Amino acid sequence: MLRRLARRDVFPNVRAIVVAGHSAGGQFVSRYQMANHVHEPLGVPVTYVISNPSSYAYLDQLRPSASAIPLTIAASAPGFSPPIAANGPAPFVEFADRRNCSTYDKWPYGLQDRPGYAGRTGDDQLKKQLAERPATYLLGALDILPLFSFDGSCPAMAQGPTRLARGVAYAKYVNERYGARHAMVIVPACGHNARCMFTDNAALPLLFLSDER
Repeated sequence: MLRRLARRDVFPNVRAIVVAGHSAGGQFVSRYQMANHVHEPLGVPVTYVISNPSSYAYLDQLRPSASAIPLTIAASAPGFSPPIAANGPAPFVEFADRRNCSTYDKWPYGLQDRPGYAGRTGDDQLKKQLAERPATYLLGALDILPLFSFDGSCPAMAQGPTRLARGVAYAKYVNERYGARHAMVIVPACGHNARCMFTDNAALPLLFLSDER
């Protein structure tokens, strides 16, 4: 699809391509951003907008501790006791429950045992691509409830108690540990709702790029 959009004989005026997805679509865009084989040779700038996914693919065995998530956005759904490691001040630590949660580092939550398309690229190249390719994490300030197919599995809970917390922690993780320059935008008054997210004034400039960008 991207190769088709980038063809000058088909779309002679195309200047940029935005790949965006919400919820399960956000999970796809997050993995596609790091794993696709067309970004660099395409000849057209591509940006990725990752909105409210339930989980991310971590690049090593570290996971966020309580200090990776600011108290102002750390709200959990009632009754949740997330198994986030909090042993020490470091924002990212060895996952404390990895013995009982043996899948926490397997694809799509980590890089182990990647099948198919994602498995064609080595770990080091995936990390390089993730860091170098532009991405924005578009997060709903009210996306803190375990609704709409929220992933409550142990490998997902290792990444944070809510979609909002997971997104904030992951943006911090890839920027601080892997030198990415990814942006994070928190959309106020939006929960897990694609229409609310993608029509907000904060999101429109990310989805519809002007000629100046």
